[in-house]
Amino acid sequence: MKNVFYLIAGFLSFVVPPSLAQNKFSNCSAAFLNNKMIVTEYSKKGKSTVAENTVGKLTVCTAEIGEKSTKAIEKITFRIAIRDKNSKTLVMFSDAKFKQIAIENILKRCKSGDLIVLLTTDNQYALPYNEILVL
Repeated sequence: MKNVFYLIAGFLSFVVPPSLAQNKFSNCSAAFLNNKMIVTEYSKKGKSTVAENTVGKLTVCTAEIGEKSTKAIEKITFRIAIRDKNSKTLVMFSDAKFKQIAIENILKRCKSGDLIVLLTTDNQYALPYNEILVL
């Protein structure tokens, strides 16, 4: 029985193309509020924040990152969780998947110091700035 398992596993390693593994996190994406990237800069110094009274459409999009500006290209599907400031507990905002949402609907469930956590639903999209601090 062990030999059959090893035979099947060996066969699959040749059949599954290696390019599938290489596509993981191959597309840059970023969070946008009203078509403006939320993170202050797309570098290790970047910070993402919103005020408790912020309004507008929150999206996650593939991004064309330039020296002076970043452009939203295509909306991608994402999920939302909220990390509580005090307990550090992460709670799903909803079971739904979004391409855009009014940020004020999320902020109704947040307080200053909480983090809005954005989760991509496809591992081809890198989203390094997936936490937004609520001020």
